[in-house]
Amino acid sequence: TVQVFKYATCGCCIRWISHLQEHGFTVKAPDVGDMSKVKVENGVPPRLYSCHTALVDGYVIEGHVPAPDIMLLLAERSEVSGFAVPVMPIGSPGMEGANPETYTVLSFDDAGTVREFATHHP
Repeated sequence: TVQVFKYATCGCCIRWISHLQEHGFTVKAPDVGDMSKVKVENGVPPRLYSCHTALVDGYVIEGHVPAPDIMLLLAERSEVSGFAVPVMPIGSPGMEGANPETYTVLSFDDAGTVREFATHHP
């Protein structure tokens, strides 16, 4: 089960939740009033912030991370805090649209180390 924290009016968050469900995840999605608090409490580095924050099996997922990357993270049990797709790149899950762009999924840990995990091309 993935717990997705989001604002009530966020359409791209709803589309990302649908993407997760299409890949077999069960999703609980509480609406929150202060996303910054959620991000700080879960150790998301500020430079990686996006619109929503999710928790799954001990990992933090920030932003529009593709479900297959999350599934690989869970299968490999990587020693990171989580994955992030900073900002909201067009073409990432939930942000589909004209002129998709290349974007990178980053891993991060409690020490603040950020590394590239995967790059996705349109």
